[in-house]
Amino acid sequence: MTWKPRPRAGVDDLALPLDARQGYLLSLLDGTLDVPTLAALMNLGEDAVTGMLQDMQRLGAVDSLHPAPGRVARPAAEAAPEPSPAPEPTEPEGEDPLAATRAATHRQLFEQHLHARPQDQRVAQAKVAVEPDLSAWCFDPTAEVIRAVLENPRVSGLHARLIAAHHRTTAGIEALGGRPAFTQDAGVRRALLQNPLLPPGLYRRLWSPRRLLDQYLVAISREAPEQVRTMARDVLRASFSQRAGEERADLILSTEGRCLASLVGLTLDSHATAILCRRPYTSVLLVQNIARWSAAPPQLITHLRRQDLVKRNQVLRQMLERHPNAS
Repeated sequence: MTWKPRPRAGVDDLALPLDARQGYLLSLLDGTLDVPTLAALMNLGEDAVTGMLQDMQRLGAVDSLHPAPGRVARPAAEAAPEPSPAPEPTEPEGEDPLAATRAATHRQLFEQHLHARPQDQRVAQAKVAVEPDLSAWCFDPTAEVIRAVLENPRVSGLHARLIAAHHRTTAGIEALGGRPAFTQDAGVRRALLQNPLLPPGLYRRLWSPRRLLDQYLVAISREAPEQVRTMARDVLRASFSQRAGEERADLILSTEGRCLASLVGLTLDSHATAILCRRPYTSVLLVQNIARWSAAPPQLITHLRRQDLVKRNQVLRQMLERHPNAS
């Protein structure tokens, strides 16, 4: 039986050290695609995809690549009830339980012992606090206290990650964003992407310089809230219009054209078009997505119609013939 990998439930993929290709592969996994299909979608060999999946399995991003021995499902008529096996010890999924426990403890400390104090007193104490109070002050809901925490000489990346994950005012998040030493921290960035109060200006400052593929992965992330995904799509569109032809073409090819749904109304320059017209096409999905993109250049449509894949596929031929830029 061909195994169809799927994401591991409950895991925050933004918290894992995945590279861009692994992140894109993870976005394709839904439990219905086997390794040969995934390899075809990514224009890679099956061995390369299997190697990536094995690395992602070790990181905890995907379930086992192979069904466990003796656990192959039988038809319902043949299946016999059997006692549930004792659960085997497994590594914790998602957030580090120790970190989660500490955060809960610090939040409890704030709510039970610090929250009731007047704001001016909380600000003064946050500036000079030591642990565990310093971590507890990161849960204060006011931007003034968060600014005081960031002025504390003992503040570290740990506190910045707590603020990024749990604070819910744009002013407080902006204060954190004004500290480059913290915003360069991968954990802070991941937490900010999951914070629905992430200010658009801060997102643009942090993600506009990044690769188009990185921006696209945020735009389709299942972990980011819709507000953040919307910002990511806006930044992606603005960046796409400014990047070199090589990067534009690479985004289209590496995503099998899925990114084009977010690029409606934008166009390709002659350099990107020439790159796309120099390669053969063997992916039905890629050709379909380009054919559905109204801005596909006439030269690219003509090139696609010459491909053997298109000549053998009547549906693709008809899609390209009906394209507004077909000559």
